[in-house]
Amino acid sequence: MPFLTIGHRGIMGVEPENTLRSFVRAEREGLDVIELDLHLSKDGTLVVMHDAEVDRTTDGTGPVAERTLAELRELDAGQGERIPVFEEVLTAVRTPLQAEIKDVAAARTLAEVLRERDLADRVEVISFHDEALDTVRALLPGVRTALVGEWYGADVVDRAQAVGATTLSLDIRRLTLELVEQAHAAQLKVLGWTVNTHDQLRLARGLGLDGVVTDQPEIRRAVRFTA
Repeated sequence: MPFLTIGHRGIMGVEPENTLRSFVRAEREGLDVIELDLHLSKDGTLVVMHDAEVDRTTDGTGPVAERTLAELRELDAGQGERIPVFEEVLTAVRTPLQAEIKDVAAARTLAEVLRERDLADRVEVISFHDEALDTVRALLPGVRTALVGEWYGADVVDRAQAVGATTLSLDIRRLTLELVEQAHAAQLKVLGWTVNTHDQLRLARGLGLDGVVTDQPEIRRAVRFTA
């Protein structure tokens, strides 16, 4: 299997995160997969935003869920970019996607979009939340899912298997060779995040990971030197 490089929120080290500009740049830089985050607007649209509030990444304030799509569109998401909706990303790039969901409500809406547009092969659904992944799997059998973990223990492999995930995406700072081997024995792929330096990339290779999530385009170019 090839070693995957996954663009984090597009390629947020060089472009405004979770914007069409960032996603197009990630595709141009040759990232294998593009990761993005989804929330529901007040009127139920899947909008691409990492935080539950707009404060950090736009010129607005307050929760995403308390603004309609039209209101969210008025905000500047960096360098004049607007907050995209999920369907716009699908059109803007052809690269496979990882779509991170934060709750069950977003999981239901995403599953509906994936079913309607027959996108189960192109989009992998990822989440920190076991229940959200379980919901997606129930609504859309056969969809690929990944369990994400920052503060995780040895039980993360069992948790992934319980919700039918095929991949673990884990904070590399806490990853051990023992856990990677346990996951591989359970037929799970393991990704490490966030890998932005050559030292971190060498660590990922030494751990036997299947890929990395990165903010930096040079990590994609450096992969061939660490095989």
